[in-house]
Amino acid sequence: QVQLVESGGGLVQPGGSLRLSCAPSVNIDGFAIMGWHRQAPGKQRELVASITTYSTTNYASSVKGRFTVSRDNAKNTMYLQMNTLEPKDTAVYYCYARSWSDSQYWGQGTQVAVSS
Repeated sequence: QVQLVESGGGLVQPGGSLRLSCAPSVNIDGFAIMGWHRQAPGKQRELVASITTYSTTNYASSVKGRFTVSRDNAKNTMYLQMNTLEPKDTAVYYCYARSWSDSQYWGQGTQVAVSS
């Protein structure tokens, strides 16, 4: 069973930074694409950022220029560096991965709260 283990969430003040990590239980090379979604209270889950195995990235317009997604194959981990955080970024952040055979996996979610 593939597991995606997230870490790095927490409470931060507006303007602050956090880095989320996602470590799969299998070799990261097995995933064609990985990324992050988020879900705020009362809202639908939305794509935040994604990265392919070729390091092609995609970002939601609301986070472009503030967030950076990356994957480190040597550490078998994907990251989401979040800078200049705003209260509207408050949500549960989910790691996801899609394998080369189109199977999809989700992490358990990590809470990010931006508040003064």
